[in-house]
Amino acid sequence: MGQRRAVTNRLAAKYRHGNRAEKSAILDQLVELTGWNRDHARAQLRRAGTVRVAAPRKARAPLYSARVIAALEVCWCVARFPAGKRLAPMLPTLVPMLRRDGELDLTDTEAVLSIEMSAATIDRRLAPAKERDGFSATSHTKPGSMLKSQIPIRTWSEWDENTPGFVEIDLVGHEGGNSHGEFCFTLTVTDIATGWTVNRSVPNKAAINVVAAIDHVSSKFPFPILGIDSDNGSEFINAHLFDYCEARRITFTRSRPGNKNDGCHVEQKNWTHVRNLVGYLRYDTDAELELLNEIWDLDRGFTNLLCAQQKLVSRERVGAKVIKRHDTARTPHQRAVASGELTSGRKAALTRELNGLHPGQLQRRIDRLAEQLARLALVKRPAQIRRVNTAFVKTPRPELLGEATKTASRRS
Repeated sequence: MGQRRAVTNRLAAKYRHGNRAEKSAILDQLVELTGWNRDHARAQLRRAGTVRVAAPRKARAPLYSARVIAALEVCWCVARFPAGKRLAPMLPTLVPMLRRDGELDLTDTEAVLSIEMSAATIDRRLAPAKERDGFSATSHTKPGSMLKSQIPIRTWSEWDENTPGFVEIDLVGHEGGNSHGEFCFTLTVTDIATGWTVNRSVPNKAAINVVAAIDHVSSKFPFPILGIDSDNGSEFINAHLFDYCEARRITFTRSRPGNKNDGCHVEQKNWTHVRNLVGYLRYDTDAELELLNEIWDLDRGFTNLLCAQQKLVSRERVGAKVIKRHDTARTPHQRAVASGELTSGRKAALTRELNGLHPGQLQRRIDRLAEQLARLALVKRPAQIRRVNTAFVKTPRPELLGEATKTASRRS
């Protein structure tokens, strides 16, 4: 089509200034070159010599008012800044709750518009807010698969990732960049089928504390724990946890040494549930431990009942391009109900808990506790730094020597 247009434009000037015979010859030439009908070729030659001014299109009235966009930003903040595909399924539940609590001032028509907004529209409308607040869409996790063929511990049933109750566990250290001395750890337990996640902090990673935390976490799940998969750390691979699983007939497996992606589900939650809330500071006191567990108790209902998640359905490589397909975002509560594994009593209890949530107030309370926790960590005296033994370290790093010298001078 581009070549036809170029030939037509070149012949149009001659056609305009030619006599009858010249115009007929030019028309014959254009018909032969393009294959057009003679009348169509004549119309194209006449049109090529004129400048058409397009009439301005009438602007369409905006569908979403400033009030609706402001309400969308509130929902986005309360839901902890999810992408449009995750926020859209949350709005039918979140908007009525926030209106009930007086967090949103919307008419019924505006509320319907907010609830029916598509994921693509949500991303477009939130783009200015994301740019203003410095949000980016960088992923910090990579998908992995669990190894179930090499199981060094006795099992009673096959591992089934589609049945609620098979969980991955991991510990997150709150050492604040200095691993000297004792400090708190947070246990993350994530169900693979539903994404249901529960956290519990312990004063250290002694096996007895970890088993006690696992026992506490098990009581907070809406379904029984059927299988546990851990990494190869001594805090998990020990007689305490083995006996605990054996007594309760829980399948116990471990990941391959050095393969963190074998526990990809729990590794992702370590970031989204732990680091995003309490950061990377050092927590090593009883007061901080108490605040950590208070945060996890509040966050459990918020994330499992309100926050939608997506699961990877398929992954296909086409040349150098990897195509990933995810399912529709749903909350862990919705996935657990859809699994058919919950009793009617448990379903009713979860529904009552969901209806009793106040998302805006709950998120502000969690934020206040996180700020209080950070203040406690920041006002503490820095943890003692171990001296560098120069008798064995021939060429110690200057920064270590400097830190050791400063620490020694403070004690003297």
